[in-house]
Amino acid sequence: MTKTPAEVELLAEAGRLLASVFAHLDAQPLAGLSTLQVNDLVEDFIVGQLGARPASKGQYGYGFVLNSSRNAVVCHGVPSKDEVLQDGDIVNFDITLEKQGYIADSSKTFLIGDVTPAAKRLVRTAYEAMWKGIRSVQPGATLGDIGYAIERHAKQNGYSIVRDYCGHGIGRQMHEDPQVLHFGKPGTGLTLREGMVFTIEPMLNQGRSSVRTEDDGWTVVTADGKLSAQFEHTVAVTRDGVRVLTLRPDEARPQRRRSPR
Repeated sequence: MTKTPAEVELLAEAGRLLASVFAHLDAQPLAGLSTLQVNDLVEDFIVGQLGARPASKGQYGYGFVLNSSRNAVVCHGVPSKDEVLQDGDIVNFDITLEKQGYIADSSKTFLIGDVTPAAKRLVRTAYEAMWKGIRSVQPGATLGDIGYAIERHAKQNGYSIVRDYCGHGIGRQMHEDPQVLHFGKPGTGLTLREGMVFTIEPMLNQGRSSVRTEDDGWTVVTADGKLSAQFEHTVAVTRDGVRVLTLRPDEARPQRRRSPR
């Protein structure tokens, strides 16, 4: 479950490359593109520019390099030539990348054009909730501490947390132990140790937390049709806190916390 320092560095290199994929997307005029066009753009960049492998393609029989989850889609949205990004949309792109045998996983919700204040607030709160969880990570903390910090921030702002999906350990395999719930009680669950690497990826809904899966077997949507937003980072537990392995160039590094004595 824990990684050696050398393995963490290999994961960090995969994370650095994945962060550059999101920087590349930031520079693109996304409005007017289909989600399949975005998928192809990302694949070209990962393979052609970075010399890496899109880890999602072929995983569990999935045929694309990313998930594109737009508006009321919670997660696992499938890219399509018929789904065109329009002014006012919010869309989460969930992307994985493998380099030298190690996988990084991250997602970001993008605002397309002129987005309503309500949608902007949801997206902002989802991002803040992820960081509340990240800043709870340090040796001696528990998975329950992470989940509690995330859920508390969501509820304080009037949103619900999707409970059907969670973060996960990651390394040579995309999904490893432990499962990282985005709700919980402080001081409960697995105790964190230096060298653990996992994702934190909360999904916040405007309405109820309940979701349903569409007939394609992949796309998960809110049961009430209201908006959902998500952010995700891959993180490593360090000796004195947390290291965000997929940190993007536009993000500030979290302050280190002293581990408990």
